[in-house]
Amino acid sequence: MSTSETTKLPNGAAIAAYLAVMIGLLVLTTVAFACDLSKPFEQLVFGIGKMWMPDAAGIGPYSGKETLGLLAWLVSWIALHFSLRRRQLDGRLWLIVFLIGMGIVSTLIWPPVWKLFVPGH
Repeated sequence: MSTSETTKLPNGAAIAAYLAVMIGLLVLTTVAFACDLSKPFEQLVFGIGKMWMPDAAGIGPYSGKETLGLLAWLVSWIALHFSLRRRQLDGRLWLIVFLIGMGIVSTLIWPPVWKLFVPGH
């Protein structure tokens, strides 16, 4: 077989992996915003973290924020992997979607932007 006859492997699994990272970070950022805006929600998130990390008192609601971000990443990766693994997708389009999502995450966690949305910070 010559090099011109090689077959392309589907890129859906790779695209699923990096989209799942973006989704996990978007959830983490959104939960962090919501915790700063609502103390009852912050306590709920802290309770989620304490369910599997009993000594979470040292890091407070951060354990719950990380737990929710991790769960969003894992669930979205599994779902996207099984739905996209055999597909050949336009990698450039999905790279642009990923970069826009990561740009949103990076912008939202930047302190001057955070202060616009979260009073008292």
